[in-house]
Amino acid sequence: MELYKKNQLKIYNSLSKSKELFTPILEGHVGMYVCGPTVYSNVHLGNVRTFMSFDLVYRYLTHLGYKVRYVRNITDAGHLTDDDAEDKISTKARLEKLEPMEVVQRYTVDFHNILKKVNNLPPNIEPTATGHIVDQIEIIKTILDKGLAYVVNGSVYFDVLKYNEKENYGILSGRKIEDSIQNTRDLDGQSEKKNPQDFALWKKADERHIMRWPSPWSDGFPGWHLECSVMSTKYLGKTFDIHGGGMDLKFPHHECEIAQSKASNNVNPVHYWMHANMLIMNGQKMSKSTGNYILPNEIFSGENKLMKKAYSPSALRFFMMQAHYRSILDFSNDAIEASEKGFLKLMEAVNNIENIVASKTSTINVKDWKQKCYDALNDDFNSPVLIAQLFDAVKYINLLLLHKATLSSEDLQEFKKSLKTFVFDILGLQSEINDNSASKISGVVDLLIAMRNEARVNKNWALSDKIRDELLALGIQLKDGPEGTSFTIN
Repeated sequence: MELYKKNQLKIYNSLSKSKELFTPILEGHVGMYVCGPTVYSNVHLGNVRTFMSFDLVYRYLTHLGYKVRYVRNITDAGHLTDDDAEDKISTKARLEKLEPMEVVQRYTVDFHNILKKVNNLPPNIEPTATGHIVDQIEIIKTILDKGLAYVVNGSVYFDVLKYNEKENYGILSGRKIEDSIQNTRDLDGQSEKKNPQDFALWKKADERHIMRWPSPWSDGFPGWHLECSVMSTKYLGKTFDIHGGGMDLKFPHHECEIAQSKASNNVNPVHYWMHANMLIMNGQKMSKSTGNYILPNEIFSGENKLMKKAYSPSALRFFMMQAHYRSILDFSNDAIEASEKGFLKLMEAVNNIENIVASKTSTINVKDWKQKCYDALNDDFNSPVLIAQLFDAVKYINLLLLHKATLSSEDLQEFKKSLKTFVFDILGLQSEINDNSASKISGVVDLLIAMRNEARVNKNWALSDKIRDELLALGIQLKDGPEGTSFTIN
């Protein structure tokens, strides 16, 4: 039996603002779309957290036995981040005297490299906005034919007030039309619109705009929100299971996605909307202008002014997983330093589990511990509670090594398998201890244990104590038991 049939997974749905029992549209299959990066600069640490959060979701759904189609786009069309803000990819290309696609390629490679370092699995499909211009034009035609958009001077705008006569623009964010009117900035091109809250489906390109495509309305480029509506429904169907992204995308991006999809396909596009929360730094919003900012590679190399030393990608991943994806997470040197200690302790325990010898009976309830791990994940992918259960496993391992607890052969195998599954397959952590190095360390310690045993036989207590104490000072604790001397690395 597939694991998903035995586990009741609940997901916090931003649409209903409550946890709901997850029931996919097609049993055994999950369609998931996550908004990807706009590739005009190095990937932001906050974005890394978002993609890491949905990597956990993807890993757990796959572990449960679902066949998951995970789609995550690349925004490479130089879309506007607000209706009329400057095109960031074109701006970068002009500043660096590059072709826009050189900028796109450079930062797409950086994005993939960073996510590979933190051990994110790649999506099943990674479509690009530039590869779907024709599809976007066709959806604009459909929305125009339904009278929910209008053309002005070669640009096409979605008519929010007209749409809101029958639908609810604000269904996801909870915003009211009146509020969005008051909060709309006075941007260039706003005078073209019928209403300030209308958003661009297609923008006519001016002479400065490098990235442009022909359309029935003008040479121009699609609006920012449109690509996700097009690519998610193209690869997952008019209605699919999960749509994810950062909390900052809830409005206007995801709100506009719902409106566009509903306008073109007459159905709600998504059953479960999921949003990962912000990453802040030293208690404040990350900002290049204030210097309160760090790139992932600067964390890994240690070449920065904010961290005391370098931290590994797995230490960073463990730090991220110690907070629930819907919680604000504060990144600081002290926080990741403390997290690294916990991570190394967990990795050491995972390695030490191989030193445990099975007994005839069990004094630890492995099934109960394992179920608590599943309960944590089934509660909206609660990684911090799962990690707390993994540290309970660390305590069990230490008790087993000290022969203060026992596991039968069957339970020990189940314990090993489950622990490694939760740590490596689901959380996506990677051991920092090289197998070859670990083997060498073990060999050296075994040699010292043999020397100590010889010293004890010869009643050379000074040498025996010296070996024990100096190993302890190095973080290696010897434990004498009825079956001989074992060791753990703290």
